[in-house]
Amino acid sequence: MGATKSDLFTAEQNALANMAKAIAHPARIAILQQLVQTNACICGDLAIELGLAQPTISQHLKELKTAGIIQGTVEGTSVCYCINPATWKQYQDFFTSFFKEVMVNNKCC
Repeated sequence: MGATKSDLFTAEQNALANMAKAIAHPARIAILQQLVQTNACICGDLAIELGLAQPTISQHLKELKTAGIIQGTVEGTSVCYCINPATWKQYQDFFTSFFKEVMVNNKCC
């Protein structure tokens, strides 16, 4: 979205759109699911777990780290990644608020 158009929307709308964009790829969803399922830092090869090429995994990890969803630390020659709990909570709160319960109107289309 162009910078001239983003000012038409609230800060919350822009933040939610940026969050959605950061996770809007199946590989990133798979990486996040693997990190959540492991519930620990992963220093090993996600490429083997997910069946993707290492450069592909690296690019998606970079996007997730830039968005702040994951964090990484250098361990020798490898980087260990885990969920950033503060950002994860923020995403959870934003999406929960966005997907609040809808009253069904049977007279609607």
